[in-house]
Amino acid sequence: MRLPDLEAWAIFAAVVEHRSFSGAADAIGLSKATVSKAITRLEERIGQSLFARTSRRLALTEAGKPLAEHAKRILAEAQAAEEAARDAASAPTGRVRLATPMSFGISNVAPLLARFLAAHPGIEIDLHCSDARVDIVAEGFDVALRIGDLPDSSLRARRLCSIAAHLVAAPTYLMAHGTPTHPSELTRHRILGYSNVLGPWRFQHADGGDVAIRPQGPLTANSGEALLPTLIAGLGIARLPGFIVGPHIASGEVVEILPEWAPEPIGLHILTPPSTLRPARVEALIAFLSATLHDPCAVRDQPDRAT
Repeated sequence: MRLPDLEAWAIFAAVVEHRSFSGAADAIGLSKATVSKAITRLEERIGQSLFARTSRRLALTEAGKPLAEHAKRILAEAQAAEEAARDAASAPTGRVRLATPMSFGISNVAPLLARFLAAHPGIEIDLHCSDARVDIVAEGFDVALRIGDLPDSSLRARRLCSIAAHLVAAPTYLMAHGTPTHPSELTRHRILGYSNVLGPWRFQHADGGDVAIRPQGPLTANSGEALLPTLIAGLGIARLPGFIVGPHIASGEVVEILPEWAPEPIGLHILTPPSTLRPARVEALIAFLSATLHDPCAVRDQPDRAT
């Protein structure tokens, strides 16, 4: 059996990451000639060109694009295996890249990290808060927290908890447009949409029965906080997680409507790249987030309707 050229695959992944032979050579401590020879060797083995080379630009070929993902995975798993062997004999060390939604990351995750870092002084956290749906493999994240529905993918995902959703409007909106008495009436109202939660809005009545609707409205955003000014100004109805809208309910700026109809809870998920091999520092952060974020987010008096 002819063994794969794992060194060449790893060098290929480095060239893709650094977008040049010289950048990859500097990053991994090899000469540019060694890097170039490894790429040539790999291209000869697979019988295809990996890069389109010009004097100014290095770009992946159509054949090279899917192989780049395989190369990244090979390199990541090899690094994880080595790190796991080292970590077994010592405390976890190194950097973990963590992606979270903006509002949730600031309000719920960032306050926890001091405790984690105090317990693991050898670990560094690179926290990335953004409401954009990052590509955790392509952008090199070790862990991501995501709120809402998950599209099918090769990522490893686990539901941590459910976050209570609240259907709210400003008193001025209700005075002008009336207060709905049934979820079906929402289709006649102006709805402010939280695009991170896809699909229809589902409600369950306290006495049983489910209703699903597809409301429409003047504003949709991938950030719940971006909806707040329009919501508070009395220009629509929104369904938002408690960590965003809770303070505004408490202040009276908005009020909950249809209290007997519980909005479907929003899932909080933890995502990791496809590989089952993870360094001890990543496992430590996953275990910490799983333990600390489960209870605070749990919906106490509503069924968990995970899908």
